[in-house]
Amino acid sequence: MSGPGTGRDGTGGGGTAPPGTRKAVVTGGSGFLGSHVADAFTAAGYAVTVYDLRPSPHLGPGQTMVTGDLGDVDALAAAFAGAEVVAHFAGIADIAAANVDPIRTANVNLVGTVNTLEAAVRAGVKRYLFASTVYVYSDMGGFYRASKQACEAFVETYSQERGLPFTVLRYGTLYGRRSGGTNRIHTMVNSAIREKAISYPGSGEALRDVIHARDAATLTVRTLAPDYANTHLLITGQERLRVKDIARMIAEIVPGPIALEFQEGEPEGHYMLTPYSFSPRLSRKLVPTEYIDIGQGIYDCVQEAWEAAHPQEPVYLPGSGRDRDPTS
Repeated sequence: MSGPGTGRDGTGGGGTAPPGTRKAVVTGGSGFLGSHVADAFTAAGYAVTVYDLRPSPHLGPGQTMVTGDLGDVDALAAAFAGAEVVAHFAGIADIAAANVDPIRTANVNLVGTVNTLEAAVRAGVKRYLFASTVYVYSDMGGFYRASKQACEAFVETYSQERGLPFTVLRYGTLYGRRSGGTNRIHTMVNSAIREKAISYPGSGEALRDVIHARDAATLTVRTLAPDYANTHLLITGQERLRVKDIARMIAEIVPGPIALEFQEGEPEGHYMLTPYSFSPRLSRKLVPTEYIDIGQGIYDCVQEAWEAAHPQEPVYLPGSGRDRDPTS
């Protein structure tokens, strides 16, 4: 298993926060939501260390990169040294991938989480944030959901037995820049641009509480308020949309025509109208009062995907602020 790597500042280990500066460590900070959370901590004045298997392509100014494995408790403890908060976002987040290999899912998600909890206790961390999911309310989500339910139990027990303060964050449907191929909105946007078609393996009638990743990251940092210690929070957006309506919005934004195709039923392991069927500990719902409008957010996702699909000769979308003069 790999150990700590080299920081952006040229030092090894977990990075040292300047005197008077609070330190935050984000595991999985090279990924989609984790990188946005790292940026939100930086904006809030924290000295941020990103701990991940691979160097972050999104590492921001002043952030320290530590490459390491969730299986290495000593490396985790070294990276967490001096941290006020650890935000655990590393792990397998795709339902299909989790179902293919439940043993790996348990090792990465459950054992990896326990290792971060143990390292946080050793390092004297003051708050541990755990990235969970709305699927813990459900009997859907397969081994992914099961792993998150088990992780939540360990987080709670580490608080009871080791005195580690925590906040469990159950995220709704996320979208935005930096998302990958397992993100449904990212997949639809790329399909619309590259194939001029969006094919969804379901009826599209499923409802989703969507929230932009930047909004979710901002709320994540706000959960460090004392009122949210040792609580479970549901982090979703203000906008509840059918998947079909999201697809139609994308089709209207992307230069078309864009063909839309839906099927009967819903993708295996995903809920239709609500995730609520299981009864874990109740959570308080946290939504942003100022947020990125879904239309503007998807527009930005389309712009990102368009630039990736046309690297040599990008054709910027109308209204992006970077329109090209067709006569130039």
